[in-house]
Amino acid sequence: MNEVKTPKKPMIFYYIIVLIILLLFNFLAMPSMLGLLQPRVSEVDYGTFMRMTEEKNIGYVQIQDNQIIFTDKNTENFYKTGVIDDPRRAERLYESGAKFSQQIVKEMSPFVNFLLSWVLPILIFIGIGQFISRQIMKKAGGQNSMMFGMGKSNAKIYVKSTSGIDFSDVAGEDEAKENLAEIVDYLHNPKKYSSIGASMPKGILLVGPPGTGKTMLAKAVAGESNVPFFSISGSEFVEMFVGMGASKVRDLFKQAKEKAPCIVFIDEIDAIGKKRDGQYGGNDEREQTLNQLLTEMDGFEGNNGVIILAATNRPESLDPAPLRPGRFDRRVPVELPDLKGREEILKVHAKKIKVDSNVDYSTIARMASGASGAELANIVNEAALRAVREGRAYVTQEDLEESIEVVIAGYQKKNAILSDKEKQIVSYHEIGHALAAALQTHSAPVQKITIIPRTSGALGYTMQIEDGNHYLMSKEEIENKIATLTAGRAAEEVVFGSVTTGASNDIEQATKLARAMIARYGMSEEFDMVAMENVTNQYLGGDTSLSCSAETQTKIDEKVVNIVKEQHKKSVKLLEDNRTKLDELAKYLYEKETITGEEFMNVLNAE
Repeated sequence: MNEVKTPKKPMIFYYIIVLIILLLFNFLAMPSMLGLLQPRVSEVDYGTFMRMTEEKNIGYVQIQDNQIIFTDKNTENFYKTGVIDDPRRAERLYESGAKFSQQIVKEMSPFVNFLLSWVLPILIFIGIGQFISRQIMKKAGGQNSMMFGMGKSNAKIYVKSTSGIDFSDVAGEDEAKENLAEIVDYLHNPKKYSSIGASMPKGILLVGPPGTGKTMLAKAVAGESNVPFFSISGSEFVEMFVGMGASKVRDLFKQAKEKAPCIVFIDEIDAIGKKRDGQYGGNDEREQTLNQLLTEMDGFEGNNGVIILAATNRPESLDPAPLRPGRFDRRVPVELPDLKGREEILKVHAKKIKVDSNVDYSTIARMASGASGAELANIVNEAALRAVREGRAYVTQEDLEESIEVVIAGYQKKNAILSDKEKQIVSYHEIGHALAAALQTHSAPVQKITIIPRTSGALGYTMQIEDGNHYLMSKEEIENKIATLTAGRAAEEVVFGSVTTGASNDIEQATKLARAMIARYGMSEEFDMVAMENVTNQYLGGDTSLSCSAETQTKIDEKVVNIVKEQHKKSVKLLEDNRTKLDELAKYLYEKETITGEEFMNVLNAE
């Protein structure tokens, strides 16, 4: 559907509008204004005129053809009356001492009338326009540059201070800190590098998933260096008018050069640095802004002391031009923290709250596998809030463990009451997962099993925790994991002979793993080491898309179904062979509702 745009009106339209307003002002407002400038004349009857004449209370009198205008003795009030045939009128006026005048009420001169009728209204409209313009400029930031300040950079400037943030406040990113420590040393001792002929990178790109601490690392670099720190988001460069973003870039780098040595940090640089595809109808404003940024970076001298830091979680979408050597010379990955990093991050955030001395941060770090720094900070804060709700003055191990479950599965639904039948089904379902994991090799130990519904929609869940960092998965491990995922449905089939909707998430994860085995990991004899699937947005969920023919996609689907079927059959056989333990553990979980991995293993190993 074609967009129908409202046609612009010609300038003559606006001139006509102004002319109409001026005419209305002349006919409606001007008579009132002129009345304020001229004396008010009261209309009286002829008898009043004769009485004032007899009382000798007439000051000045003017006799016209159709009316008589006169004043009282003090000439403060003006009157007028009609003309009546009166032969002795002039004689009586003379005897009363009245003075005859040809014009009592003076008419306004044409020049003054022109000023009041045309010049004054125009000045009033100009004044109103100026007032409105100033108000708009104030709302736009009070800047004095062109187009109400849109061409001026609004970067936040932290001079000689970044709220006390330094490298000690950033945990779990040792490799990134080592890369950035060199920048700090250069800002402190530039001669050490210039003496040997070395120069620092002009730009450093921080890439990684959201919440890993890219912005905090940039602030820590400025804090350690003790230099001015300019912070701005990439989206703040994009304006409604073409050219304003480029103007902001020029203004930002002008300020940075004046305060050198300093650090300029551009967050979410992909907002202006996306690939230029050259297609018609592209965003000219964004491209002009990017071109200006590239020009400014090329214009830097080797020793001017301005370091550009930028952050993004979509590096694959960036244009190749800013990534070439001489612009963003260095890429620093800021990945999700490992086990040791998660433990250090938890300790950093735990300094801000009161924590029990018996808290085991290593256990909490293992439970929070895959969590980013921001998520770990949220876990600590949720634990502190839970301690307050429970009426304690400090955070315990239980608070931290529960806060992890809150972040993963949501809060407990206290009002959700399952029927006995549903509670039994959920118990067997979760024990099916746990039992299959325990009976297979290369499976993570079970940490906790619960059948208490959560706000995320889960009626229960089984938590497994790796003993340490796990970077690689073998084909056998993936197959065992698929078997564990299908074991919940398998338990329902073995015990009740029917299935429910409770396995929807398990089915989704099992299918995703089976498809990755075939299309991404090359674990199929037929396709060997051929990639059939591409991953996009690596740091934003890792969306995938198949890049093969329709016939190949059909074969992939058949193999995925076969893998899931095979592992489903394996989990059914495992549970059937251990039916006694399945019933015993399900009954124990039904009564307790929540059991630990240690309790689970004690019942499983009991004779």
